[in-house]
Amino acid sequence: MNRQQLKKLGLLGSLYVSQYIPITFLYETLPIFLRQQGLSLRTIGLLNLLALPLIFKFLWSPFIDRYGFTRWGHYRVWIFGFQILLGGTTMALAFVDVTSQFQLLLTGALLISVLSASQDIATDALAVGLLPPQERGFGNGVQRGGNALGAVIGGGGMLLLLNFWGWQGTLLGLAGLILLALMPLMRHREIVPQKPAGYEDLNAIKGYFKTLTNFCRRPQIGGWLLVLVTYAFGPYMASTMFRPLLVDVGLSLADIGLLLGVISYSAGFAGALVAGLLITQLGRKRSLLIFGSLQVGAIATYLLPVAGFVSLPMLSLVAITNQVINSMATTTLFTIMMDKSQVGTAGTDYTVQSSIAYLSGVAAAVVSGIVAQAIGYPGLFGLSMAIALASILIVLVIFQETNTPQLQPNQETFT
Repeated sequence: MNRQQLKKLGLLGSLYVSQYIPITFLYETLPIFLRQQGLSLRTIGLLNLLALPLIFKFLWSPFIDRYGFTRWGHYRVWIFGFQILLGGTTMALAFVDVTSQFQLLLTGALLISVLSASQDIATDALAVGLLPPQERGFGNGVQRGGNALGAVIGGGGMLLLLNFWGWQGTLLGLAGLILLALMPLMRHREIVPQKPAGYEDLNAIKGYFKTLTNFCRRPQIGGWLLVLVTYAFGPYMASTMFRPLLVDVGLSLADIGLLLGVISYSAGFAGALVAGLLITQLGRKRSLLIFGSLQVGAIATYLLPVAGFVSLPMLSLVAITNQVINSMATTTLFTIMMDKSQVGTAGTDYTVQSSIAYLSGVAAAVVSGIVAQAIGYPGLFGLSMAIALASILIVLVIFQETNTPQLQPNQETFT
């Protein structure tokens, strides 16, 4: 790996880590902290609204693709703007009283969620232009690994800082980390992507809808979207119910936080990087089949605590196994999503796919509780394995590696 490639991966890694820290902080750490401050469960439940920008970010992704063509770059300018606003908003929230000013806190947190989702659109689009097809496997390993590292910092790391520094000190530190991630971007010189043919001839409204719908009209894209919906559905169902299972077997909240917030995510970081190295060698379809098969076996390990194997080392092994393999499978999906994205409309193309995958995960999480209540943990995990196995058959029959568009990325430079 040469110096130029290392700089590209360092740039993407810093952006993906900084993007995921505030997201994890809002979704995992903030509810715990607010409960410690005495807020009601009903009030804390309003934090679920923060997931909405992640679901609907595809709605404004065409604007990020269409506008922002400047001599300083296209997506680079967007990222600078979102990142600075993200750091500034986080800094402002440091001075909010979480108990008496909850509405202000919720508004600021929702703005952070919107900015993080928007930064993600621009960063994904930048990555599509930055990475040639042969580098996308490891590049997406860095993305998934960066997400995992950001989750460790934003989850367990920030929870520890809250105990030592308090609310104000922790958020000021978080804002500093977000702004620090801009340093590699300052040295990056983005070559502005070429606009698609006829782009300038469309007015804003027609251009918006054309950008949004063009992706779904491409040949054989329906089969890929079916893979995207089903591939992670079974693992999401199973992993969602693993959390309450840990409570049911008597694990303390501290042990659950350590297991799922630090140990698992750290293992996921390693799994993503390993997958990144393997994907280029194995090919996209073979990677989907191999990692999908491993997911079936990983889900089966959830039956161990159901059968009474509930020692902390055994539970750790189950959690690590599933997180590593899930990261490998997700890295493969991310890589193919990037392959399916066209330079010039990459923000929209990639975001449409990620929103569909996210909605599939939300649906799996909702269904998992209903199924577990009806047929118990063994039935749920068995059904999850069956769905995961069915998704492998769908990949085998439908997915065609040759339908990946051979797109040439922009030649980005660093100074």
